[in-house]
Amino acid sequence: MTFFSWLKRYFWKLLSVMLVALFAYGLYLDAQIKARFDGNKWVVPAQLYARPLTMQVGQDLRLEEVLQELDILGYRKVTKPSQSGEYRVTRNDIHIIRRSFAFAEGFEPEKSVTLSLRHGKLVNIRDNVTTDFIQSIRLEPLMVSRITTQSFEDRMLVTLDDVPKHLITALLHTEDRDFYNHFGVAPLAIARALIANVQAGKTVQGGSTLTQQLAKNLFLTRERSLVRKVNEAIMAVIMEIRYSKDEILETYINEVFLGQKGELAIHGFGLASYYYFNRPINELNVAESAILVGMVKGPSLYNPFRRPERAMARRDLILRTLMDDELISLEHYQASVNAELNVTNQGLLVKHKYPAFMDAVNRELRATLINPDIRDSGVKIFSTLDPFVQRAAEQAVEQRLPLLKERSGEVELNTAVIASAYRTGEIRAIVGGKDFNYRGFNRVLDANRPIGSLIKPAVYLTALEDAGNYNLATPIEDLPITLSSTHGKQWQPKNVDKKFRGTVSLLSALTQSLNVPTVKLGMDMGLDNVTDTLYRLGVKKSVEAYPAITLGAVNLSPFRVNQIYQTIANQGSQHKLHAITAITSHDDQVIWLRTPNPEQTVDPQAAYLTNYALHKVTREGTGRRLKQAFPDINLAGKTGTTDDYRDSWFTGIDSQLVTSIWVGNDDNLETNLTGSAGAMSVYIDIQKQIQPRSFAQAFPEGVHIAHFNPNSGVHQQAGCQISISVPAILDALPTVMGCDGQIPPEPEEEQSFWDRFWGNE
Repeated sequence: MTFFSWLKRYFWKLLSVMLVALFAYGLYLDAQIKARFDGNKWVVPAQLYARPLTMQVGQDLRLEEVLQELDILGYRKVTKPSQSGEYRVTRNDIHIIRRSFAFAEGFEPEKSVTLSLRHGKLVNIRDNVTTDFIQSIRLEPLMVSRITTQSFEDRMLVTLDDVPKHLITALLHTEDRDFYNHFGVAPLAIARALIANVQAGKTVQGGSTLTQQLAKNLFLTRERSLVRKVNEAIMAVIMEIRYSKDEILETYINEVFLGQKGELAIHGFGLASYYYFNRPINELNVAESAILVGMVKGPSLYNPFRRPERAMARRDLILRTLMDDELISLEHYQASVNAELNVTNQGLLVKHKYPAFMDAVNRELRATLINPDIRDSGVKIFSTLDPFVQRAAEQAVEQRLPLLKERSGEVELNTAVIASAYRTGEIRAIVGGKDFNYRGFNRVLDANRPIGSLIKPAVYLTALEDAGNYNLATPIEDLPITLSSTHGKQWQPKNVDKKFRGTVSLLSALTQSLNVPTVKLGMDMGLDNVTDTLYRLGVKKSVEAYPAITLGAVNLSPFRVNQIYQTIANQGSQHKLHAITAITSHDDQVIWLRTPNPEQTVDPQAAYLTNYALHKVTREGTGRRLKQAFPDINLAGKTGTTDDYRDSWFTGIDSQLVTSIWVGNDDNLETNLTGSAGAMSVYIDIQKQIQPRSFAQAFPEGVHIAHFNPNSGVHQQAGCQISISVPAILDALPTVMGCDGQIPPEPEEEQSFWDRFWGNE
């Protein structure tokens, strides 16, 4: 029997077997496709957002601050704003079309407003649609980073409603003109592409449908073989049967490969829009859309960063075909081909951006979202980061540390900086070391160093809480003292200048950072009470109570130091320092929301008096260089220096931030730097960049100005020739004395006219 006769005899059986096998294989491929499409198609990185800029009427706000924020958010300055992401400046007014954004508290639509700023204040906010005046508005937060996974793929999911119509038109016209008419494969498209390519003398169209391209990208390798092409075609047909055209197109838009950033692959038009143009996809114009569509053919070949000429030529070719087929007007075409590329790399995909701050975020994230699958599902993390404060801290470290190294005698220095909003506990910036781009040891969170005189406000706060016995004018002995330290050794603390003043006021002792009066006060208050104050200020660790603790012989991290001063600056109301405020799912459903839960851990009146003393430190005491740097700004703060000048510390407070800084050597070598010469220099550099405003607090209830004899500390009446005036808790003060030291007589009650007329005594 010949082969042909055998084939003729068994043809239908063979055909049946092949059809069954093809059907079974189709079922197998269908199961793969269904599992991918109906489940999580992709592992999507978490998106990390900075704090949003909230603007309220009456708020201190400069025009430059708003423009700086708009610039970093990628807003366009135009002559007449007409769409979201555009603004116009006229003298002291800013017309902004704020982008829509899904905040954790709810979705806020696009909004056109005009901000009026005068003399450093936001005077009013007008809704340009309703013409009503509103009290506040916030801009969408900056996406500062994306927490990528081990897949080395990154994408930002969008829906078809997010995508401009002209981008979809350009995509379909360039890649698959019959997309809405074919069933996954299009033989006529292959033929038409061949003709078009021959006429153009180069490849301008492809033969594969979008559905085939999607099948290849999702399920197949890039191998060029007949088997792969057959699989691609079968899977394309299955997808067309199972899913709608819009579902396939939306998936393609989110999947297509559009570039490489180091080891990270950029997928989807949504992320590419941010990466190349620093704006959401709905704000792309025709020319920008054409650039991205052109990259589908070759993301490396037409990369606008590395090959701008090729990218522009490809863009213009796509625009020309759109005009020839009357899909865009001649005017649109001419404006688009004459436009610059306008690409901008804002570092959105820098993998190790702000590593120390990201370390804090990741620690909170692991504690909040235990399930890693949730963390890899495209969640949005709303952080507390202020990119301008972070940048100021990094630049200050970069510029100041080499100068301090010279001053220290070329000792290798390192540093740690943390700034937080003291009213909320939100961390605004973290610099974990001199190499702030290094993902390694985080000195802010993990370096525990002796804090020196930074502990002194806790000692004085302990005394001021005992208001019946202590106030800012209370005299404290500054005389030699001998104490028993550990192992029975004798300890004789001395002031830095080796002098004794006999008696000083509590305020002067803290302002001048005197050691001996501080030790004496701490011993009088009881060391257990001092350690209890530290605990209430936020030091949630065991602290051994021995005399040297009063001068800072306790190891704390800059993070814990900042928590101490946050509590003091906020008049005793403690917010736990944190880097995350909320987490939402990829579809903007709230997963976790931080609820403010401040705790009044120390007396607000005593905390106010401590803040007053810390302000005096920066005007008359060890931090008086701040007065020289900012003569018109009222700041508060405290310097700290440890034995042998091994650690230089400073914590400063302005109207918004409490900033803690450590400078020292990792191997504990002497640096020859005091707190003022070292850490405070970094603080000054930071403040010069962020332009601080004065730290000012209203008197808490019961606190007012009182008058005291500067030598004896006696509470005396106003108007005495020798007197000091400081805030005090009036109800706790002893009886007021006259200028002569005697109780003044009660003032005679003035008689009424009728009493005087009738001679009544």
